[in-house]
Amino acid sequence: MKKAPSNTKAEVTIPLNEVVISLYESEDKIYPRSVSGFFTQWRWVMIWLTQLFFYGVPWLEWGHRQALLFDLEAKRFYIFKLVLYPQDLIYLTAILIISALSLFLFTAIAGRLWCGYACPQTVYTEIFLWIEKKIEGDRAARMKLDAAGMSSKKLSRKAAKHFVWIAFALWTGFTFVGYFTPIRELAHAVVNVSLGPWETFWVCFYGFATYGNAGFMREQVCKYMCPYARFQSAMFDDDTLIVTYDEARGEPRGGRSRKAEVNTKALGSCIDCSLCVQVCPTGIDIRDGLQYECIGCGACADVCDTVMDKMGYERGLVKYSTQNALTNNWSHQQMFKRILRPRVLIYSAVLLLLITGLLASLWFRTPFRVDIMRDNAVMGRLSDDGMLENVYRMQIMNGTEETQHYRINVTGLKGLEIDAKDTKETQGDKNKVISKESESAENAKQANENDHTFMVKPTESRWVIVALKVPDGAAESGSHKIQFVIEAIESKETVTEKSVFLVPR
Repeated sequence: MKKAPSNTKAEVTIPLNEVVISLYESEDKIYPRSVSGFFTQWRWVMIWLTQLFFYGVPWLEWGHRQALLFDLEAKRFYIFKLVLYPQDLIYLTAILIISALSLFLFTAIAGRLWCGYACPQTVYTEIFLWIEKKIEGDRAARMKLDAAGMSSKKLSRKAAKHFVWIAFALWTGFTFVGYFTPIRELAHAVVNVSLGPWETFWVCFYGFATYGNAGFMREQVCKYMCPYARFQSAMFDDDTLIVTYDEARGEPRGGRSRKAEVNTKALGSCIDCSLCVQVCPTGIDIRDGLQYECIGCGACADVCDTVMDKMGYERGLVKYSTQNALTNNWSHQQMFKRILRPRVLIYSAVLLLLITGLLASLWFRTPFRVDIMRDNAVMGRLSDDGMLENVYRMQIMNGTEETQHYRINVTGLKGLEIDAKDTKETQGDKNKVISKESESAENAKQANENDHTFMVKPTESRWVIVALKVPDGAAESGSHKIQFVIEAIESKETVTEKSVFLVPR
């Protein structure tokens, strides 16, 4: 019997002929080395563009409101000039499908470009690493600081770093909530310490998520939590552009003097400096081949090019290339010719069709919506004046940001008479019920017996009770198809909704 080593404090005694297999092994912390180069510069360009958009757009105004606002309380999405209602879910669905297909297309062409340059996890990890570097120093200094015992210097630097991290994360959470609650009102509430419980919760929740993911979990999110890393292989083929190591040129690897020729001691171009591993944000060795942990950021290509420059060797030992290009020793022109292959053409055609359809639908979209529901409690009845009556509930939603007037007309059955009156007016979808007895003089004037015109305020909706009448005996018993025609007087646009008029036996 002997004692086997364990990662836990307690030691376990096991028989000599048994082997302990650890089901969990904690990974060492990764200290990415700073790097500069073409791909690093592009990564920072994308960081600046995405963050300027994210932090800046909520403060833009369109008219007298926030330009981009997803107002869940009022059940409206404001996207610059466009106002969408929950009934416009089809547009959100189309946008999600287009986003998914775009990801498939870009992945088929150039691998994980999204992950390496624009994914929020990558972007915020880079920002947090930049803050860490400014406060604690470069890679060697950070490693030395973590290995040292606790001291006033270490405590002050760690405290300063985490203070900046938390402040930036809370600012991120505040901005994110500002897309769903008007950000100026949100800022005013924060300054006056009057933030509501839900706003407080979500600001802290997204702030904590940013702090945890970008400050601590980092590559763990990409390696173990992100599903994209798992199914990316289904979208890759031998003509997908990926970060690759030219094994034929680089092997066998080995150290040497700068003055040594490339073929000294029958060695390849790789001097085995391990800098490509040190700069990798996920800690992999690209020389071992393509791995699912690789996010395609190109940091290893940048640092390898600097080493090749110092050694006087040709650049491109680590580069963006395809498997076919490496195997067949293709030129750049031959490699890029393979971009327009069947998979890419199919993705592009479907994507173009969806985008065209979405834009056309938005362009020809009627700026108001009408929903009509029969009063199921009253299938058909005789009114006090001896007429046969059917009752309908109509909701008119004004999708513009100007007051509109709508005229109601009904066709399809001879002798139809309309009696339309307000029953409910929705202002910000608060659904305030207005009974006939409590109708204001303004509302009474809006509906007259001749043209049945109703006013709806900007981006609001209005409920109208529509009673349709025909003389008793004027129509055969059964279901008769009718059409409601609602005309926007200002824009001259119309919406037609089908329904039925029931004549009981």
